[in-house]
Amino acid sequence: MNVVYFAWVRERIGLPQETVTSDAATVNDLIVELIAREERYAAAFADISALRVALDQELSDFDASLAGVREVAFFPPMTGG
Repeated sequence: MNVVYFAWVRERIGLPQETVTSDAATVNDLIVELIAREERYAAAFADISALRVALDQELSDFDASLAGVREVAFFPPMTGG
C-alpha cells in the first residue's frame, strides 16, 4: 500500500510517501510496524492523538481495517479559516 505523510509527520520521517508491504490488520497495527522500523517513525507517531488518518482519501479511525486499502495518509488536524 502507499503511505503518505503530510506536514510535520513528513518532516520527522523524511519522506513524503512510500510503498509499504504490511501484514497489519488495522491502522494501529500499521503504526506499530512502522515504529519498529526506525527511530524517525517512533518520533512521528509518538503521540497519535495529534494525528489524523485517511484511508483511500476518506477520513477514518486508527482502529479501522486496512483490508483492501490502497492508500493510508497521516497528517495533523486541519483548521478552517
